Amino acid sequence: MARKKLEERNIRKLTKTGGNTYYVTLPIEAIRSLGWKKSQKLVVEVDERRERIVIKDWEPKSKKK
Repeated sequence: MARKKLEERNIRKLTKTGGNTYYVTLPIEAIRSLGWKKSQKLVVEVDERRERIVIKDWEPKSKKK
């Protein structure tokens, strides 16, 4: 299998897995640069004004003492 050209690496397909679930694979370079790990919790936000999806690291709410 030939490697993708550099400019094509960040072009991804939207895939449906069943029901109402879709997924997009992320480039390993992006995952490594963010320091994300397997099974890490992430927050998905929709920015309708800019027509973008934002994926951020999940941060637990601090516990009140």
